[in-house]
Amino acid sequence: MSAPAPSHRAGIHVRQGTGYRAFIPAPLPPQPPLVLTGELTSLLSQADRALGRLDGSVLTLPNPELFILMYVRKEAVLSSQIEGTQSSLQDLLAAEAALYDETSPRDVEEVVNYVRAMKHGLARLSELPVSVRLIREIHAQLLQGVRGGRLQPGQLRTSQNWIGPPGCTLNTASFVPPPAHEVARVLGELEAFLHQDDGLPPLVRIALAHVQFETIHPFLDGNGRVGRLLITFLLTERGVLHKPVLYLSHYFKQHRQTYYDHLQAVRDRGEWEAWLAFFLRGVIQVAAEAASTAQRIQQLRERHRNAIIEHLGRAAGNGQRLLEKLFDRPIVSVADVQQLTGTTHAAANSLVQRMVALGILTEITGYARNRRYRYDAYVQLFSDDVPGLEAAH
Repeated sequence: MSAPAPSHRAGIHVRQGTGYRAFIPAPLPPQPPLVLTGELTSLLSQADRALGRLDGSVLTLPNPELFILMYVRKEAVLSSQIEGTQSSLQDLLAAEAALYDETSPRDVEEVVNYVRAMKHGLARLSELPVSVRLIREIHAQLLQGVRGGRLQPGQLRTSQNWIGPPGCTLNTASFVPPPAHEVARVLGELEAFLHQDDGLPPLVRIALAHVQFETIHPFLDGNGRVGRLLITFLLTERGVLHKPVLYLSHYFKQHRQTYYDHLQAVRDRGEWEAWLAFFLRGVIQVAAEAASTAQRIQQLRERHRNAIIEHLGRAAGNGQRLLEKLFDRPIVSVADVQQLTGTTHAAANSLVQRMVALGILTEITGYARNRRYRYDAYVQLFSDDVPGLEAAH
């Protein structure tokens, strides 16, 4: 069976002066137009329903913002892992709690930066639409002071980049994005597409935009992470979700090679519909997982609130205050608890030990002093790899 013929539907390869061929993406939407019938119609409907259920689940939480922050952390870890970082959710939480260890991965700062870039972008959406300007701001936050930080944070590339196995050259690369002098133009076309009023369903527009951004590859480093952030910002800006709680990095990481194959199939053969089906299946799966997590958070909170009321007596008020804080900051010290409750060190320590006895907190350092305590049951809802006591430092 012969290979499918190349298609110009997504763009064309253009030979450059030194002999290599770079890909110049065609403006969106694709021509000939997308065929949104059959399976795609069904998947779009399922995805819309899944997002509606997720929105409802999150909005019933007592404080959705705490759930959002934990999801941002999870996304930061997974999206960074796709790019080769080793840091886990536990490493990120430990870094936020200033709990440093010589065995911690050195790349944890990249994950911390991802959280900062996400927060920055979400805050800016209230005053700035998703645009080239916002994308550059996010990139600057992402790369500031870390691996790749020397590669022009926030600046569009001025040299050619390429994608392929280690050691490959421009001539042997799997994919060569557009040359540097084309980047500003094709990014401008992408920005115009984002704000077109042409009747395309929002999820379809977002799916197309993600591929186009990854194809342009406008920066020397961080393109994958910015492209995945873009999905969340667009979902929020378009009102598809009231809260930014859908993150597809878990799905992309599970199906990493299939994800890359779909991106390349669009470029080589114009297979936009196959990519859309893959993307929508991811939305359906991840939205269902997130809605389930929101429900389990609600159940966990009620169970632990009841345990505190039943067992802590006069300290129950401070116990409830501490519990709410743990949804924002799952690793704490006695000093943190003392500051939160405004009590003495002895009273704060007593409260922490009683929370340990209730199974709410777990001591994770093994130290005699400067101990840290983690809300394990909560963290576990977001992580499959939270280490046990002996491995968490």
